[in-house]
Amino acid sequence: MADPTGFGHVHPLKLFDVAKKERRFLYTSAPMVRYSKLAFRHTVFAYGTDLCWTPMILAKEFNRNKFARDSDFTVSTEGPQPPTIVQFGANSPLELARASSLVAPFSSGVDLNCGCPQSWACAETMGAALMERRELVRNMVVETREHLRRDGWAVGKDKDMDSPRGRSVSVKIRVHKDLRKTMDFITTVLGPEHDRHVDFLTIHPRTRSTPSSTPINVEALSLLTSTFGDRVPILVSGDVFALSALPFASPYSTFTSSATTDTTTTPLLNVPKLAGLMSARALLANPALYAGHDACPWSAVEAFMRYAARCPLPLKLVQHHVGEMCGPGMGPNKRALLGRAGRSAMLACANMVDLVDFLDEKRKAAAIREADGGAGATAVVQGLGRRDEPGHVSRIGSLVR
Repeated sequence: MADPTGFGHVHPLKLFDVAKKERRFLYTSAPMVRYSKLAFRHTVFAYGTDLCWTPMILAKEFNRNKFARDSDFTVSTEGPQPPTIVQFGANSPLELARASSLVAPFSSGVDLNCGCPQSWACAETMGAALMERRELVRNMVVETREHLRRDGWAVGKDKDMDSPRGRSVSVKIRVHKDLRKTMDFITTVLGPEHDRHVDFLTIHPRTRSTPSSTPINVEALSLLTSTFGDRVPILVSGDVFALSALPFASPYSTFTSSATTDTTTTPLLNVPKLAGLMSARALLANPALYAGHDACPWSAVEAFMRYAARCPLPLKLVQHHVGEMCGPGMGPNKRALLGRAGRSAMLACANMVDLVDFLDEKRKAAAIREADGGAGATAVVQGLGRRDEPGHVSRIGSLVR
């Protein structure tokens, strides 16, 4: 049956189901302020990301301001639409429900942010502050689901995952220092055993005050997934830097991050019943992470530039993305497409034409070094893992002009 909205909708629970049948994690991109825009979502989708998040959008402003709606949420009008979850920051059931109704025709689902630790969000009882307001969070997801149902959307979770009008409602959370509070929070938000209030859950296993430089709490993640993983699909957000270097043991043989038998290495803790991965900083540096690349290939830079031309972004934002992609990345492989001087020169480009020409020159030089087999050659990987088109050799400029 065709999607009546025309936006290529796929229910997130269907994606979870497909990934499980393929014996792999669901691959998702995190909501990142400024960065999870349409061009970036298209790029990571082309390289194996199954489900994309928008940046957090303030529900109240989205409901009241046309400019906010136009600037905060964009979708494709042509070609396949990356399955997209719209994340909202909200502290009112009515505001979240109304905003969710506005985006339902153009997205796969909506997500409530209960993890943002920034002081301004917490001062407004949004983000991580909601971890202390479990009843309010429950009321928000219940009201949102009911509002969507009244609007004619299929919100029956698993039973509606094949419906073209199926939409999801989910929550992204952090953990408390006292994990008993986190378990109480999840129990309240999930609701009845026979009819949970959310389709899936994303857990960032750090507390509100834990910096991102501190490793995630794998013990907490393991406990929560073992407790709730049979009731609801669970994603983990945090420290997903490379498929070959996850901070926990993987149940899937396609990963090299399975529990080690090397007696000289501390075995990785097993995380049972985990359904998917969410990456933020590492995916920003390497959009091809889920396609198996341990460092960003030039072809991913090419793809991003093509999408940035079709889904325009401010020059400085484009340069920031390219700078992240051309740097050493977050995973174990610290190979960089450009050195520090090269990235500085890239940031000095005054316009998109200059940027395209600069990247063309650098890519051609890298290709020549690779062909000659010179020392320090940078591999130019063409199209590995791409969904949109077969591998090919082409100038970046020819694709964006």
